[in-house]
Amino acid sequence: MSKKQLLSNEEIASFCGQTALIIKAGIGPAEGMEILKQDTHDPKGQELLSRISDSCRRGSSFHEALLETGLFPDYVIKLIALGEESGNTDDVLTSLSEYYEREQTIADSIKSAVTYPFIMIAMMFLVIVVLIVKVLPIFAQVFEQLGTQMSPFATSLLAAGNTLSRYSLILTLVFLMIVTVFVFMYKSPAGRTRIQRFLTGFPLTSGFYEKVAAGRFASGMYLAFTSGMDTYKGLDMVADLVENEEMSKKIELCKEEIEKDANLPEALASAQIFSSLYSRMIAVGFRSGSVDLVLKKISEKYEEESQKQLDHIISIIEPTLVILLSLVVGLILMSVLLPLMGIMSSIG
Repeated sequence: MSKKQLLSNEEIASFCGQTALIIKAGIGPAEGMEILKQDTHDPKGQELLSRISDSCRRGSSFHEALLETGLFPDYVIKLIALGEESGNTDDVLTSLSEYYEREQTIADSIKSAVTYPFIMIAMMFLVIVVLIVKVLPIFAQVFEQLGTQMSPFATSLLAAGNTLSRYSLILTLVFLMIVTVFVFMYKSPAGRTRIQRFLTGFPLTSGFYEKVAAGRFASGMYLAFTSGMDTYKGLDMVADLVENEEMSKKIELCKEEIEKDANLPEALASAQIFSSLYSRMIAVGFRSGSVDLVLKKISEKYEEESQKQLDHIISIIEPTLVILLSLVVGLILMSVLLPLMGIMSSIG
């Protein structure tokens, strides 16, 4: 039996936010799901809400009903279970909604940042192919009629264009296969891990992913504390959320320090999870009993910094691709225009 695909960040954020409002209004989960079902027009969404409602009516707790669907992450299930035990399910759901809204914002930002360069690269490839396959043969005929030859560089490009034309079907199939493999890798967890590992080590994007991982850690620990989870268990759970090998190693180091009787600020400082400023903020929050609020503020700051870093990356990529396209097209055209202008001048 194939494993069910989990709900998207946007769907989880919407579900948690709406359910939090219902529970705050004093409405039970079973009745609340029926209310949400009336406002849902998607058949799959209605079926999901009906299953949760039916499970609750049969005596299952809310988190057990969500677990039975197989559509919610373990993180959501565990935090809601803690919220039910501590009697603050509505606060946990609100925090979960805010967390997954931030995750969706990050995902949308990354997607938009990646889409533009890919479109530019595709346009560059298309323009270059058209020049080589369609334009250069025309210049070759002109040079032939004038009784001369094109430059060696242009001749090489023309030969490449002829090869492209001859094997265009095979090359198109190979290109489609490469795109298919990339899409498949991106959609599979293992593939995303490989792509992210590469981007994490790539100099231009490494800083961005470090900030994203730190923000996820701060946001995850805030959720853990507001749900009533102890520090060590919270660290263990957040390690699965950051999706960053370097941050996971730091979290393991932090857990080892806590096992040695270090408090949370000391463990975080020793593992160097945050900057010195944020580490001091957590130390102050720990002494005043408001470490959860400090973590929430830090996660928001990291989100702002991540967006700025992403904007900076885009500001570098955009002009670079335009310059590359201009240089390549200019080089191809000049390789035939300059000799042609020389011939025309000699004729004149």
